[in-house]
Amino acid sequence: MLSFPSLLLAGLAAVAAGAINALAGGGTLVTFPTLIALGISPIGANVTNTVALLPGYLGGTLAQKNDLAGQTQRMILLLPAGALGGVLGGWLLFRTGEKLFSELVPYLILLASLLLAAQDPVRAWLTQRGVGQSRQGSSGSERWSWLPVALASVYGGYFGAGLSVIVLSALALTLDDTLTRLNALKQIIGFAVNVAAAVFFAFSGRVIWPVAIVMAIGALLGGMLGGKLAGRVQPTTLRWTVVTIGVFLSVVYFLR
Repeated sequence: MLSFPSLLLAGLAAVAAGAINALAGGGTLVTFPTLIALGISPIGANVTNTVALLPGYLGGTLAQKNDLAGQTQRMILLLPAGALGGVLGGWLLFRTGEKLFSELVPYLILLASLLLAAQDPVRAWLTQRGVGQSRQGSSGSERWSWLPVALASVYGGYFGAGLSVIVLSALALTLDDTLTRLNALKQIIGFAVNVAAAVFFAFSGRVIWPVAIVMAIGALLGGMLGGKLAGRVQPTTLRWTVVTIGVFLSVVYFLR
């Protein structure tokens, strides 16, 4: 059982993560290392973090629900793929074992940092290849869109940081639609992945529930704070700050 100061620190990290996710993304790069620093095992920190930050994905999905109109058939195809991928990723996490996962932590943090850094270039690439102008009808590749989404979702269930960039890229490769609508679809897929992984983790006995509850409250407060700060904080500046922190932490873990 963590002490009150440790719980308070975890809660404050979740507030920061909630605000960061609302403004720029990458909140896991704050909470996950914080939990490890508090003495929680890497797998325990990972599963607790996934459960704790779940409400933030719900908020993001609800905020973009209007852009999901007319995408029912896509959701019927893609949400099960995302959920199954999330469960498979969680299963692989436990199969990895504590020792190997500990060795992978620096690489996972570095990968998440690079994915976060790639967010703007990915959006620019999507715009250049024509995503952003809705085209009528479905492309021949749309029926196969579940495959790259499922593969991305396995990563999401395994670690999760940077999942949105991978899913958005996968959607853009197989679906013809505006970037706004694909972004909304990406959001609800991310929610499905994390719900599935969180439910799987909830019955694993590895979630540290006092920490998860405190962090969930903190993440909700942080999300509200981030909403109020929108327009006052430059998302790009915040994103690169988080990227810098992530790269620094990965180097520290590599050296350890």
